[in-house]
Amino acid sequence: MIFATVGTQLPFDRLIHTVDKWSIKQHVSDCFAQIGKKGEAPKNLTSVATLNPLQFANKVANCKAIVSHAGMGTILTALQYGKPIIVMPRLALYGEHRNDHQLATIANLEGHAGIHVAHDEGELVELLDEIHSLKAGAELSCSAEPELIQAISSFIGTGVERAFHV
Repeated sequence: MIFATVGTQLPFDRLIHTVDKWSIKQHVSDCFAQIGKKGEAPKNLTSVATLNPLQFANKVANCKAIVSHAGMGTILTALQYGKPIIVMPRLALYGEHRNDHQLATIANLEGHAGIHVAHDEGELVELLDEIHSLKAGAELSCSAEPELIQAISSFIGTGVERAFHV
């Protein structure tokens, strides 16, 4: 199953319509979309407005790949579950978000293993055509690496000492 999701804040009809049209053209029926409370229902995709956290986790766990807006929550979830993700940023130009921060997100994540970036609908279709060969990145752990914890602890300890010995 391909899982398309727009997150919890806003609909992203441009993304959902592109996946929907692609699924019709390619005769792909195994797609599911979470479209947002005010999202326009697709013609071919099975869809719901929202999913609770357990339902969302179940869709992610059971999908082949995720297609999403460039929201960090969904991106991190895809990496955590070891699923390839195609991301396309929402654009303020189309009223899809308040600003273009998702462009900065994709600029920083482009080329990262498991994250496949579509800058527009054309690139999204190209990636969808390759969806069954897209690779996932290494699964992320739910906890921080011991080295990171040690570095933060050391920094905090040093900062506290400096604060009292200045």
